[in-house]
Amino acid sequence: MNESEFAKRRKILMQMVGEDGIAILPSAPVRTRSRDVEYRFRQDSDFYYLSGFAEPDSVAIIVPGRASGEYVLFCRERDELKEQWDGSRAGPEGAIEKFGADDAFPIDDIDDILPGILETRSRVYYTMGAYAEFDHRITEWVKSLRYRESSGIHAPQEFIALDHVLHDMRLYKSRAEITAMRMAAKIAVKAHHRAMGKIRPGLFEYEIEAEYIHEFRRHNANISYSPIVGGGANSCTLHYVDNNGQLKDGDLLLIDAGCEYDYYASDVTRTVPVNGRFTSEQRAVYEIVLEAQSAAIAKTVRGNHWNDPHDAAVRTITKGLKKLGFLNGTLAKLIKDEAYRDFFMHRTGHWIGMDVHDVGDYKVGNEWRFLEPGMVMTVEPGIYIPAGSKTPSRWHNIGIRIEDDVAVTNNGPDVLSKGLAKDPDDIEKLMAA
Repeated sequence: MNESEFAKRRKILMQMVGEDGIAILPSAPVRTRSRDVEYRFRQDSDFYYLSGFAEPDSVAIIVPGRASGEYVLFCRERDELKEQWDGSRAGPEGAIEKFGADDAFPIDDIDDILPGILETRSRVYYTMGAYAEFDHRITEWVKSLRYRESSGIHAPQEFIALDHVLHDMRLYKSRAEITAMRMAAKIAVKAHHRAMGKIRPGLFEYEIEAEYIHEFRRHNANISYSPIVGGGANSCTLHYVDNNGQLKDGDLLLIDAGCEYDYYASDVTRTVPVNGRFTSEQRAVYEIVLEAQSAAIAKTVRGNHWNDPHDAAVRTITKGLKKLGFLNGTLAKLIKDEAYRDFFMHRTGHWIGMDVHDVGDYKVGNEWRFLEPGMVMTVEPGIYIPAGSKTPSRWHNIGIRIEDDVAVTNNGPDVLSKGLAKDPDDIEKLMAA
């Protein structure tokens, strides 16, 4: 992402914060995996959205109208010994030269400098609750200023949730963001194609998972969430991530796997027959889910509200389940009673962006939000028939979900993950190749 993109975002936020306000964003902390082994560091999405700065132990502040710099970054100082162990650091000088900061200071000096900036402001925009330790520091800085009010020191009087403002900005993706998301989706499509060519009875789910990770990393991407690779009965567990079962002839394999590229996520699901051929029951259920996804994507257009795609999927799935004999009654009553939820128990999609389940309100004023250009969502209907459900045994352990990432545009839905087979005939041809 070009630095001009981050500068543009900061400028918009400055206008919202106003000259009497300050926005404060801490970086994500380094987290321990076990003992002295740390997780791979991933920057806080809000922090990165405004800064493009991927180092821990940093704090970004937006101070509109500040004479000596409206965008200030606190970060680690350069340290030759520590950089030899953990990698290079930008330092305050690099924060200015490479990351667009107007002013920058060592993070160790924040207790001496930030309270002095806070006392010039009446409103503080901050996301309380994200990082408890930093919440405490903010509270202590403000308390110290209030203790000194009798000596003429000014303390901020109003705290405003920064996430409410910032997350509405993040909901509308720019052209550059859509480009990054399109690349993340393209890499995910390649990974799904790669995996489909490897699937066969006798392999283990983790072997298929490895194909995805291989393809992601060879394109400088990482997983955007723990891949779901569920064969047979595991395909009916929505968030199955053990991925240690053996693939069996005659079973389906549901794979929900996406990657993160340049801090933007993809989220793609396909369901395929382990032996390369759908049974008649599997195909019947699959075609209902595919029709539901097509109906939902058709509703992912400007002017419709958030729930329209879900309503379209629900209607198609309920109609299909009724045709198969799984549900009895009038279509309208079955939908009203949510009878479909025994087989389709999740929403049809969610926002996607820097986070897989991205930020942004789904309702505004208790009403479903209208879809607008720049919004990106997943469309992922499914049907799940676990063993033990009140259906004939030949239908058991059929779990099917089909998912794509779809951008709302002025010209209709833009499927970012297009090019990946999902027609059952195309899947069989691909797996036979």
